Order: sequence, then C-alpha cells, then structure tokens
Amino acid sequence: MNNSNFSPSFFRFEDLRVYQKALDYYIWVQINTEIFPNSINNPLVLAFINSSMNIPGKITEGSSKNKTQFIFHLKEAKTAIRQCVMFTSVAVKLNYFGDEQEETSRNFLMELTKMLGALIGSIQRENNPSHSSGGHSEYEDNEQQDNPNTY
Repeated sequence: MNNSNFSPSFFRFEDLRVYQKALDYYIWVQINTEIFPNSINNPLVLAFINSSMNIPGKITEGSSKNKTQFIFHLKEAKTAIRQCVMFTSVAVKLNYFGDEQEETSRNFLMELTKMLGALIGSIQRENNPSHSSGGHSEYEDNEQQDNPNTY
C-alpha cells in the first residue's frame, strides 16, 4: 500500500474541532477513571467511558449521513454529554473526583455543548438560509434550535 496518497482530511469529521475536543475528553475520562476503585469492573467507570466515547462516536456516525441525520446524531452526542455530567456528579459524590477533576470535566462538557450547539445551528442555517433572515434575532433562532429541553 502506498502511503504517499494519504490525506489526513480524507475523513472530513476529523477536521471538526468539536470532534478533536471530544476525543480529548474521552482520553481524559480514560485516564482519570483509572483511579476509581476496581476500575476494570466498576459499572460507573464502564458507563462513563462508554458515554464519553459516544460523543466523538456520534459525531463520526452522523458525518456520513445527510444533514438532517447529522443533526440528529449531533443531538445524540449532546445526550452523551449530559450523561457525562451525571457521571461526573456521581464521581464527586463518591469522592472519586476532587474539585480539580470536577472542574476540568465540567469545563470540557460545557465547551463541547457550546461547540455542538454552534455546529447544529450552522447546519440548520445552511439548510434553511431564508429562516435566519426572517425577522428573528440570532438569539431567538438559537433558542429555537438548541433548546436543551427538546432533545
């Protein structure tokens, strides 16, 4: 196999900053859950790692679909983020995470949520450019597009 034709952006999702940030978070979770008691068989560790892996996984899965399906998968990635918030809270309550780990995890998750929301909004505006100039403010459009209680 000749690697001279290899292009690092052949898989376009790899060019997304949100995908790279999601990978960073997954790696952070892997490293920081190793300190949990019985980490190999701990159900919290397994679920936390699985949810953190679903964030870049859903971005990857959706990127090969049409725009409506991509948005659906990005929203599923946001669901995985909310699960990670819950796992972070549980880790704190069990004294597995200290203040520093809690802050780092929450900061990752807040940034990922904002990045996914911006990507979803961008795709929606791209799909319906007349909607973004239809007399609504950008704030109103973002509220309709990214209401966390709707998905």
